[in-house]
Amino acid sequence: MSNTEIAAYLVTLVYVGAFLFLSLKQVRASGQSVWIFTRGSRSQRLPALLFKLGFAGSVLWPPVRAWLGGETPFGRFSGVPGLALAVVGATLALWAQMHMGRSWRIGAAEGESGAIVASGPFAFSRNPAFVGQTLLFIGLFLVRPELVELAFALAVLVAIALQVRIEEGVLRRDLGARYLAYQRRVNRWIGRTC
Repeated sequence: MSNTEIAAYLVTLVYVGAFLFLSLKQVRASGQSVWIFTRGSRSQRLPALLFKLGFAGSVLWPPVRAWLGGETPFGRFSGVPGLALAVVGATLALWAQMHMGRSWRIGAAEGESGAIVASGPFAFSRNPAFVGQTLLFIGLFLVRPELVELAFALAVLVAIALQVRIEEGVLRRDLGARYLAYQRRVNRWIGRTC
């Protein structure tokens, strides 16, 4: 593995470790599980599986790939832009998770929505954690452009696309007019609408 690939792998490990630590911290603070994929609709099974595959793969594959050796089928790109994108993505996703505080959930289930968080990164994106994860996985693919990395990135991107729609439906039902007003003010991905 190149130094850039090692650095990208460390970014992945730090992100996943911090994600789990912050989630556990929220569980302890609230006394409730933040993992609510299993309490939500059955339609969340596929996104939950895809998230698990993408994140587990991003942690487990690089050491296996290093052990196997060899070049990527697409050749070598400069990994520095990909590494920068991965760092920005991981940072944004963790900032969003920390900023949500007691509203942090993994998955969506009716009656279990937290309060609307509309400040910090949520003033410019309704889904900054997902935007950050998208940047992270695109960056990881750019660092090591191979089919397996592409598969992990696509798994996470599909999971995000599916999960956002599920969560928006739950939030509309749970929070009603307050969420609809927020939805009108802030774009799904990036930008304010008013």
